Amino acid sequence: MAHAAPASRKVTTRRRTPDVFSPRTHAMAKIAVPVVLGLVYGYWAAANRRDAGPITGWNLLFGFLTALVFAVLYTAVREVAPRLRRELHALLWFAFTGCAIGFLYSQTGESVLRSTGLGLVVGAGVLVTLFYRYYTHEDASGRRLDR
Repeated sequence: MAHAAPASRKVTTRRRTPDVFSPRTHAMAKIAVPVVLGLVYGYWAAANRRDAGPITGWNLLFGFLTALVFAVLYTAVREVAPRLRRELHALLWFAFTGCAIGFLYSQTGESVLRSTGLGLVVGAGVLVTLFYRYYTHEDASGRRLDR
């Protein structure tokens, strides 16, 4: 009769991927990424609104205000989302990306319904992708599963 082999008495250690960057680099990136993304988003929104017309002071103000709002909201979502359960975590990113894309598209002069539709479609893609990722990498209480 076959018997199961006894379990190894070795202590298993948790494997982590190596951290390539220093803590200082991570701290700088925590500030630089929202600023850079905000500036790109603000420029994109201002360019959509300008529609190949002349650059005006109001257009510059709109771009910088849009960049500021985007950077603040991105930072808030990035700080709050990991504390939520996986369903709400994915739902928060869905809302953020859907609103961001819908707002950008609305600046081109398209109708509110088309902007909303595009925001919902892009947001739904983000929701499905992130829910799958969190569902396969976290347990129900939100703790990461180390594989």
